[in-house]
Amino acid sequence: MLDIIKSQIKDIDTHEEKINRVREFLQIIALKIIYERGFFNNLSFVGGTALRLLYGLRRFSENLDFSLTGKRGYSFDKFVLNIKQQLKHYGLEVDLRKEDKRTVHNLSLKFKKILFALGLSDLQAQKLFVRIEIDANPPEGWNTELSLINRVYVFTVTNFDLPSLYATKLHACFFRKYIKGRDFYDLLWYIGKRIEPNFELLNNAIYQTEGKLLHLNENNFKKFLLGKLSSIDFSKVRKDVERFLEDKEELKLLDKDIIIKLVK
Repeated sequence: MLDIIKSQIKDIDTHEEKINRVREFLQIIALKIIYERGFFNNLSFVGGTALRLLYGLRRFSENLDFSLTGKRGYSFDKFVLNIKQQLKHYGLEVDLRKEDKRTVHNLSLKFKKILFALGLSDLQAQKLFVRIEIDANPPEGWNTELSLINRVYVFTVTNFDLPSLYATKLHACFFRKYIKGRDFYDLLWYIGKRIEPNFELLNNAIYQTEGKLLHLNENNFKKFLLGKLSSIDFSKVRKDVERFLEDKEELKLLDKDIIIKLVK
């Protein structure tokens, strides 16, 4: 396994990107396990990592995000046990910590000794983190599709389609309790692709967390977007996302005036 990972990072110049690439490889291993153990019968892949692995988004991510779209036969304890057993099968030493809340299931994977073994850390005790988050009560209105991942390994995932992914990203951008710059980098990607969000899912998500019916549609969406963007501190956006970008020059695009012009 270490030889495979080394081959993935041997031509990478920066230490930061090497660590991002190692984490991404571990994310792919986790996705492969989820596929092999049949959990995509219950889960749909969402979030920035889905956008990167399926559609070529040019930023890295720490998390694997899923929505629980098929509750029958699902057990978070069984999910955790399978992840633990199969990572051991791959020869990966990992500490696991789970949080089983009513609406969100979190699993933190702390990979031990891997950075030291790859020559990316002088400390044997330094760990590399990957977090798995499952929305156990997603709002209604999503649409899913089957996609192929072909990154070292070949397997399929069930994921939200692009309009549904966009809806969840809009909700994260403007109704999260704090600014996460990675969300706005993703938002810029969606704006550039001129994708229309899944309005049913977006409205349901806003109602679920805010208790408001905004009745967003293709006629009032631009006004909504411009109003929300006007209050965002893009200096915080750039600071958060910088370490995840393949090309740091793209930070210049995370500018309020540029994004508003693109929306208009």
